[in-house]
Amino acid sequence: MPRNIAVIFGASNMLWMVFAVSQGVKVEIFPESKIIAQIGGSASLTCSTTDCESPSFSWRTQMDSPLYGAVSNEGTKSTLLMDSVSFRNENSYLCTVFCGASKGERGFEVEIFSFPEDLEIHWSSLPEVGKPVTVKCLVPDVYPAEKLEIRLLKDNHSVATQDFLEPMDVKSQETKSLEFTFTPTEEDIGKALVCQATLDIAPEPQIRTTTEKMQVYISPEDPVISVNPSTSLQEGDSVMMTCTSEGLPAPQISWSKKLDNGNQQLLSGNATLTLIAMRMEDSGIYVCEGVNPVGTNRKEVKLTVQVAPSDTTISVSPSSTLEEGSSVNMTCSSDGLPAPKIVWSKKLRDETLERLSENTTLTLTSTKIEDSGVYVCEGINLAGRSRKEVELIIQAAPKDLQLTAFPSESVKEGDTVIISCTCGNVPPTLITLKKKAETGDTVLKSTDGAYTIHRARLADAGVYECESKNEVGLQLRSITLDVKGREGNKDYFSSELLVLYCASSLIIPAIGMIIYFARKANMKGSYSLVDAQKSKV
Repeated sequence: MPRNIAVIFGASNMLWMVFAVSQGVKVEIFPESKIIAQIGGSASLTCSTTDCESPSFSWRTQMDSPLYGAVSNEGTKSTLLMDSVSFRNENSYLCTVFCGASKGERGFEVEIFSFPEDLEIHWSSLPEVGKPVTVKCLVPDVYPAEKLEIRLLKDNHSVATQDFLEPMDVKSQETKSLEFTFTPTEEDIGKALVCQATLDIAPEPQIRTTTEKMQVYISPEDPVISVNPSTSLQEGDSVMMTCTSEGLPAPQISWSKKLDNGNQQLLSGNATLTLIAMRMEDSGIYVCEGVNPVGTNRKEVKLTVQVAPSDTTISVSPSSTLEEGSSVNMTCSSDGLPAPKIVWSKKLRDETLERLSENTTLTLTSTKIEDSGVYVCEGINLAGRSRKEVELIIQAAPKDLQLTAFPSESVKEGDTVIISCTCGNVPPTLITLKKKAETGDTVLKSTDGAYTIHRARLADAGVYECESKNEVGLQLRSITLDVKGREGNKDYFSSELLVLYCASSLIIPAIGMIIYFARKANMKGSYSLVDAQKSKV
């Protein structure tokens, strides 16, 4: 608050306290005038008298705000109990004692504070010799912060101090800290680092401390490797490799071997690695690594086991027999020293080789029928070469299936019809011709997918189906054969004759009527249809 308002508030508070001690009845209070209460704790104010056997009591605050506590009266004593003290309890309280027409008053001042027991020490990183590091002394949830002082001591010597004199605009618990940056040395190992905080409140300052024994680290130094007898070996030899590295704490030593894919294979967690009965595959780069909490250091050594090329092998994934459109990886390995170079080729029809790749793995994606064939892997070095072959078979589901009827799908009785089924697959698939029927399908004896019907009959009409099948899948096609009867075999009472018969039954009576009326006209010399009708009437 502004300084002039604080002075006025202080003066009015003093006048209020002077008025509060004026009395006609003697009043005793506990504690005397002021109490310091911790936030979250409890506090009690007691007011009593010995001048009256049956007094009555009244409690109020300076500004007539709520008491935020419970009043308990017992005989000549009254107590105001405040549980879970908070900022609203920081106030001036007045206890009034009434005894008949007389009264007495005494005032209390309640101040609050917050000062946790546990201070915290935080490091920006693990303290390492020769590298700057920042240590932070942290005091959480403190009030009033303007009365706080933080001090950092190293080996009983103060290295940093900070206070927070500026008052807060709003009452609140705050977290305050002191930071100190320094570069550790080996002499700092094991020294005591003390975080000390002092809260200057009446009746006496509150002090909190946290002590930590300094652990100073040294990153691992470059490892030193010794190899016995040599890094160049023959098959069957043994070798012992020892690795050392300095650091604090002492680095953990491990041995690994580099793999072809760039990963490392862990071999040992000891400083010494022994390999016996060396083989060609033991050749490679071995890595010694020293590790502690602040760092890692490593060194490599190359071992060579001398062997000529041999044992060339091929692995195929997923299989050497594939479905068209799938992918395949063919991986080749060959033993030898120096390491053989891998060469992939494909055999052509004239037995010559078409060079494809010099990678260990040959990958074919979206394979086609024409990718089928013999593939050759060769392991080659200065001492010679070793060779291995694998046959790749690409299969395809039946496709381009054709089903035809020659000369036509609509024929007459007695005609010759050839029903033919062909498939475009190479190699060919199994073809089956059937005649469909409700009572069951009939498998036809076909030659190369063709079935001949000599002297077609009406019973040969129907649905014919061709099935082309192999290990990958199948395909179906069907046609409908229509067999028509000859002209001479038509029924006597055909539909055309029926129509002609009905028409004739109407025409004959009509002709008779025409003849009748014509004769009457001849007898009269003329004929009138109107007269004829009248005569009937």
